[in-house]
Amino acid sequence: MRIAYYPGCSLEATAKEFDLSSRSVCAALGLDLVELEDWSCCGATSAHNLDHLLSLALPARNIALAQKNGLDLAIPCAACFSRLRKADYAMRHDQQACREIEGIVGFKYDGKIKVISLLEAVIDRVGLKTVASKVSSPLQGLKVVCYYGCLMVRPPEVSGFDRVENPVMMDRLVEALGGTPLLWSYKTECCGASLAMTNTNVVQELVGRLVNAAREAGATAIVTACPLCQSNLEMRQTSGSKMPSFYFTELMGLAFGLGEAKGWLSKHLIDPGRVLEAR
Repeated sequence: MRIAYYPGCSLEATAKEFDLSSRSVCAALGLDLVELEDWSCCGATSAHNLDHLLSLALPARNIALAQKNGLDLAIPCAACFSRLRKADYAMRHDQQACREIEGIVGFKYDGKIKVISLLEAVIDRVGLKTVASKVSSPLQGLKVVCYYGCLMVRPPEVSGFDRVENPVMMDRLVEALGGTPLLWSYKTECCGASLAMTNTNVVQELVGRLVNAAREAGATAIVTACPLCQSNLEMRQTSGSKMPSFYFTELMGLAFGLGEAKGWLSKHLIDPGRVLEAR
């Protein structure tokens, strides 16, 4: 099964482990990720604050590349997913915007390909039964909360995610891997992502609230699908023992028994090893 793949800027740098784990687990599942040739920045998170048309044209260029290949487009980063979905939505529903974007990018939008998150690709295209069949080292004893954040689920008419207020896609994946996803009320609360450099105090407060809620739920770690969220969760904890966070693809690699998984975890700012050992 082939699908176009847009890694985005963060997965080339601060979230390299997300890219590495995405490629490895998809290969294990028989999902062939075809990286877009000459892909470019989607503009997250600054373009939409500067120029609305630019914020649509930048991600639309990558949609044009996927359309040229004739492949649906899978995106691991929640911020990139949000920007590309919004561009796709605008071209599908606003003829004037579509013509302007086509003129800037230099292509004719046909609406034939779908823009989806990598999480959706794993769940809907591959299937949980196939995921479960690849598990050789179940994550028994690992109690986590699944954190979807803002950008993957909002606005619902654009994201098309499973349940905007209480998404369960990642929770179902953790169960298939043998782990325990715990109930909590902060799945889609904001971590302050884009304020990380400009208003650190606000982000520290928001992250502290998330981590405290995760502890109250009984979790020892947080699972996410967003490089911005993951960075904030690891960088902005200010007190007590630090709670690690995993990308969902890293947990898949651990459950699949992939040898390279330990290398991904070594890139974390908060060592997740003690949580894994304590299961």
